[in-house]
Amino acid sequence: MSNLKHLAQALGLSITTVSRALDGYSDVAPATRERVRAAARVINYRPNSAARSLRRRKAETVAVTLPLEPGRFGPPLFLNMLAACSQRLAEEGLDLMLLPTTGHSSEMETYRRLIDGRRADAVIVVRTRLEDERVAFLKERNIPFITHGRTACPEEHAFIDGDGEAGFHEAARLLLSLGHQRIAHLAAPQGLTFAHLRRKGWRTALEEAGCLEPLEYTAQPNEAGGYEAARRLLQQSAPPTALLCATDSMAIGALSALKEKSLVAGRDIAVIGHDNLPAAAFTDPPLSTMEIAAPDVGWQLAEMLIALLGGRDSRKLQTILPVRQVPRATHKPVN
Repeated sequence: MSNLKHLAQALGLSITTVSRALDGYSDVAPATRERVRAAARVINYRPNSAARSLRRRKAETVAVTLPLEPGRFGPPLFLNMLAACSQRLAEEGLDLMLLPTTGHSSEMETYRRLIDGRRADAVIVVRTRLEDERVAFLKERNIPFITHGRTACPEEHAFIDGDGEAGFHEAARLLLSLGHQRIAHLAAPQGLTFAHLRRKGWRTALEEAGCLEPLEYTAQPNEAGGYEAARRLLQQSAPPTALLCATDSMAIGALSALKEKSLVAGRDIAVIGHDNLPAAAFTDPPLSTMEIAAPDVGWQLAEMLIALLGGRDSRKLQTILPVRQVPRATHKPVN
């Protein structure tokens, strides 16, 4: 293994990619396979036949950690996406392993057990942070990985993401065009990249329109957080006429807060979310929202990871998908 590790380091590739190239896997680009084999010949590297046989029989594993909330196994958005991702990976003989985690320290300990114990050949990182310790750790260990979402240095790794900044800019402009001036943002914690970008889009639109004192409240990106944020914002002396929510889950919580005050979304106050969760179409009234304009994000995520394992440059595996508005009943012109 040490010789294989040295060969991988010399080539700037992961051990998994070098191993698959030497074993002749078809998902490794021909040019990469030849480069690996040529380098192996130069140093007279010979794979251990017994280890190679075991490796061929071993099911290779892609790991993903999911944030765990009390009584829930990960946000539904991720579960649906990863179901499609798992199907595509299985076609290449790769198993997707889901690991729930309950906090930052627990998650990093899980990463160390996975990587240092060689229990995962590649990793998918979800719900990225601007400064993401997981990304730094995987880069240091030279483990193939792809992120769902960007970081503060997106040019340094493979990722797929939706253009939340543009989506929230468009949604805020839509609300402004309907006569809303007090458009509040129910924000998720700003260390999360998606939250930072969505807030940026909302804030830019308001600044362009001359709204110098925007209303906002930061809470957890779930129903309880949205409920808390909406209640606080509605207590303002000049309450908002519209709520632009970082997630659909927050928006659903906000709808409950409105009902407590006998307010009707779409009549008394506008509400827009993001994610287009299945439940959003069945709230009362149905929730206006937005979503990534691609039905196969999980499939694309798997395709990009397979290409990365095949030796593709991570800098060429970076995709930002457009976001489209899904108008329903909870946003109307201001009364």
